[in-house]
Amino acid sequence: MKTSSLRALALVALAAASLAALAPAGAARAAPGRTEWDGVARVVAIGDLHGDYDKFHDQLTQAGLIDAHDNWAGGRTHLVQLGDVPDRAPDTRRILDLLIRLEPQARRAGGYVHALIGNHEAMNMEGDLRYTTPGEFAAFVDKDSARKRDAYYRLVVQTLKTRPPAGQPPPVFDDAFRARFDAEHPLGWVEHQIAWSADGVYGRWVTGHSAVIRINDSLYLHGGLGPAYAGFDLDTLDKAVVAALKHQPEDKAGPHDILWAEDGPLWYRGLAQHDETSEAPNVAALLARHKVSRIVVGHTKQYSMVNARFDGRVILTDIAVRRGCSDPHAFLVLDGDALTAVYRGHRLALRPSGPGHADYLAQVADLDRQAEPVMAEKCAVTGVAAPPAEPDSQR
Repeated sequence: MKTSSLRALALVALAAASLAALAPAGAARAAPGRTEWDGVARVVAIGDLHGDYDKFHDQLTQAGLIDAHDNWAGGRTHLVQLGDVPDRAPDTRRILDLLIRLEPQARRAGGYVHALIGNHEAMNMEGDLRYTTPGEFAAFVDKDSARKRDAYYRLVVQTLKTRPPAGQPPPVFDDAFRARFDAEHPLGWVEHQIAWSADGVYGRWVTGHSAVIRINDSLYLHGGLGPAYAGFDLDTLDKAVVAALKHQPEDKAGPHDILWAEDGPLWYRGLAQHDETSEAPNVAALLARHKVSRIVVGHTKQYSMVNARFDGRVILTDIAVRRGCSDPHAFLVLDGDALTAVYRGHRLALRPSGPGHADYLAQVADLDRQAEPVMAEKCAVTGVAAPPAEPDSQR
């Protein structure tokens, strides 16, 4: 049985009442619907985390957003996590649980936690687990995991017997089949998929959040918006993403195929990768449409630091770490009109162009040389951009 076929069957089997009954009680759903905020004095924007809990915890500490007991200490600050919490490293669940815990604490203090929807959140909810690591499944293992996997196996076998895959020989449910099944579904896999389903603890929480928001004069989203999506307002984009994750019908007047479209908010890379001259009309259209001065994105590892394009109208926060070099735990802080990049624990003024930008890059390079004395030539910034890291494929 092909993995893709089993993945399709998972959506059927996981909807069965007998398996859904195994799901734990979920976190409270965030209040959806609001996409715009004004009058926010301080914003901390953190890019892709991909299961790296220690990095996230250090960033929160450096930003003054948590105390020694991991409780919210950020007051009225708005934290924007730009999506892609899961995959690639083992501690996704710890990050999500911390975000879920901090969210109501921030609200009570007058602040806010914005956990934006990225393409990897969508991939996990849709059963695309190509980048999910063994440690992420292991985080869900408990004393009943073997029983839950057995229950899921019986549902898969029952489904295959009643609806065998078209165009393929009928499967033989022998020891070899079961061994392949267990290899493709390690202990914890079932609980992981339940938790990430639309009614699961993490899937339900994700769909209570936004894909695109505006705070003051900045637009925040995971990937970007290409020309095909530039004309839609924020509420329309958000509702389309959430509806798609819940497998609800598309609005005929709204955006189509929004979870997977290359121009859509979860996948677009043009703001980070396209030639600035060719992409400038799209950037100008987005700024005018949403009445903002800049767009802050993650998703594309184009630079080894928080960096700006289009004279500061686009800011990239997903950090490309060269192999063998240490992660600088970089993130962006907006204090009113002042832009600051925190890099290796140092606060650096982020000036988007001219001599100020060159000075910023020189400071980053000096911090790299201090942190990586043995690997200075390889790890230090020597130009504007780092070699792009391996990107996600769309499908």
